[in-house]
Amino acid sequence: QVQLVESGGGLVQAGGSLRLSCAPSGRTFSFYAMGWFRQAPGKEREFVASFSWNGIRTYYADSVKGRFTISRDNAKNTVYLQMNSLKPEDTAVYYCAAARKSYIDFVNTMADVGSWGQGTQVTVSS
Repeated sequence: QVQLVESGGGLVQAGGSLRLSCAPSGRTFSFYAMGWFRQAPGKEREFVASFSWNGIRTYYADSVKGRFTISRDNAKNTVYLQMNSLKPEDTAVYYCAAARKSYIDFVNTMADVGSWGQGTQVTVSS
């Protein structure tokens, strides 16, 4: 398993923006799909966004499409989630996720995940 270190959560007003970062420790994410999930209080963990193992394609949950952008910086070995136009319903703990094996198209289900970050709280006030 790879250790994923997250940062960037916080408190923001509705309509604001935040950027989350995720850095795999001890391994690059080459050939591995990476993504983000979130879990709100009392709800199941849900998929948010992923890019493909080759970094070419992206995939988003309908609830965040057009507002969130997943990206990566190969030089910094870091994955980002840019969140714009935030809504109170985006409030959750956000988790970075790495695919359980290489060449999986996307990491968009729990079964695809091999490693999780520790989670970072995002709170959007109305």
